[in-house]
Amino acid sequence: MKDGWASLNENARGIADGMARDAERLRIAVSNGPLGERLIDAGAKVTGGVEAGLLMAEAAMGGLGTVSTMMDRNSRKWPLTVQVRSSQPVLACLGSQYAGWNLSDEGYFAMGSGPARALARVEPLFQTLAYRDTASTAVLVLETAKPPPQAVVEKVAKATGLEAGKLTFLFAPTQSLAGTVQIVARVLEVALHKANDLKFPLEDIVDGIGAAPVPAPHPDFLTAMGRTNDAIIYGGSVQLFVKGSAKDAEELAQQLPSRASRDYGQPFAEIFSRFKGDFYAIDPLLFSPAEIIVTAVDTGDTFRAGERDLYMLERSLG
Repeated sequence: MKDGWASLNENARGIADGMARDAERLRIAVSNGPLGERLIDAGAKVTGGVEAGLLMAEAAMGGLGTVSTMMDRNSRKWPLTVQVRSSQPVLACLGSQYAGWNLSDEGYFAMGSGPARALARVEPLFQTLAYRDTASTAVLVLETAKPPPQAVVEKVAKATGLEAGKLTFLFAPTQSLAGTVQIVARVLEVALHKANDLKFPLEDIVDGIGAAPVPAPHPDFLTAMGRTNDAIIYGGSVQLFVKGSAKDAEELAQQLPSRASRDYGQPFAEIFSRFKGDFYAIDPLLFSPAEIIVTAVDTGDTFRAGERDLYMLERSLG
């Protein structure tokens, strides 16, 4: 952990503690699992809500992002919008928020996101990130309707080097309001992840902000998953502030929008079904915001590419 940088996990633990104190107001449930791990249900067996989803998203970013809502008057059908901003976007999004840790176990499937990943460092991504957390507590966010089974808790404890009693798991299914909000709040993260895939120097990304519409939750998992992905792919907007040449900034702007993907042009649920549920068969370049703005802070130039696709939002969000 660099001098002067707060621990991602300590930041997230503070957010989780606040959620636990306000559990009744947030309509969430707090309990302890069999190994002493803290479980915070934000939408599985409880009502939860928008605020719970916003707090989940801020915890997932290790406290290095500000997540809020606004009403977009230019979007008549989906005015509720999530806005995400970070002045440490690489660390907040890739080092913490990205759901890159596979925690599946015998019928239980979940991808882990949040700052516990920075303690475990089991993903190849961390070979390119210099940050190391040394916290004595860890927070993990799971997009699932069930709390993690004992085997998963033990796996996380072993990987992070912590006792289970030092772990906090925040979870909510995609079909819930909190789950919907925290997934759409990844609009900035997907832009960072694609920039990394494009080999843009991560150290040159100095600030970022993103926004995407919040779709109505749906009881069917495939429909709910499709809507949250399409909210970003066809309705997300991101601005990145980068160092370096205007040429590099322009190239990044042109390559980042989702419409650069071969699979662009169908609702995500249909694409997912076409590839028989195989995420890895889908073109990874699809997972990106619809509209990109890149500002080169060293030259003062700004470049824009892509645009929100209202037709596709109509087909998917309803």
